[in-house]
Amino acid sequence: MPLDPEAAAYLRQQAALGLRSIQELTPAEARRRMEDATSAVGGPAEPANITDTRIAGVPVRIFDPAEGADLPTLIWLHGGGWVQGSVGTHDRPCRALAHRARCRVISVDYRLAPEDRFPAAVEDAWAVAAAAAAECHPVAVGGDSAGGNLAAVIALRARDRGLPLRLQLLVYPVTDCDLDRASYLACSEGYGLTREAMRWFWSYYMGPVVWDHPEASPFRASTLAGVAPALVMVCEYDPLRDEGLAYAARLRAAGVTVQLVEQPGMIHGFFRLGGVIHRADAAYDQCARALRQAFA
Repeated sequence: MPLDPEAAAYLRQQAALGLRSIQELTPAEARRRMEDATSAVGGPAEPANITDTRIAGVPVRIFDPAEGADLPTLIWLHGGGWVQGSVGTHDRPCRALAHRARCRVISVDYRLAPEDRFPAAVEDAWAVAAAAAAECHPVAVGGDSAGGNLAAVIALRARDRGLPLRLQLLVYPVTDCDLDRASYLACSEGYGLTREAMRWFWSYYMGPVVWDHPEASPFRASTLAGVAPALVMVCEYDPLRDEGLAYAARLRAAGVTVQLVEQPGMIHGFFRLGGVIHRADAAYDQCARALRQAFA
């Protein structure tokens, strides 16, 4: 279908700003730009009790929908290409999921590349997930983009290490290092995230390590059998669309229960743009509904 009108307006607005492409920036400049733009695009902040703390030595932000409640837990891993993003840039979606799913959301401020390359982010995410599971509450894991990548990897580790997960919530996840899939070529420029930006992210994240390591490209894992049920969300005008679809297909072929949510006309990144792309609100509801069902 045609590009969503609000997504198209957002892209026109960004183009009019004449911003340098991300691959022309240093990691520090990219982080600053993402942080600075967040308040203008995030949308209304839903109520939650917020605690900034550390779990297993890793900084986290905890979102509780109610004071002192005994709640199931979602471990959230933010997007940003493993190079940028923070608990601050993803405050709005985390608030929405906590409020609507009636669960505790633990947003992980994992280490970023290139200062801390692969597998530092994986190790941070795993440390928090393992500590949360030890509290004996139902646990799910989720994330968007690079955070979806980390969530998928944590689901694989959880299977192999005996940690029960109720759901993996994968919002337009990075699942493979192949930059030549059809959606990468069809959506290489003009839709926000570009093919060259993804090459920049991968290069900073992996450094000299081969990109097809299964804890970086979970699509390359030898088997996906036995991992937690999944919700996989993909966007029509997103370079990552086809790897998300392929990952959902591999999960199903391995006998994993999968809810595939396709977002026609939509662009990568919309999940944290609720202030300018209002379909994010419906996406929060879809994810919250899947979480409630998984925790029931």
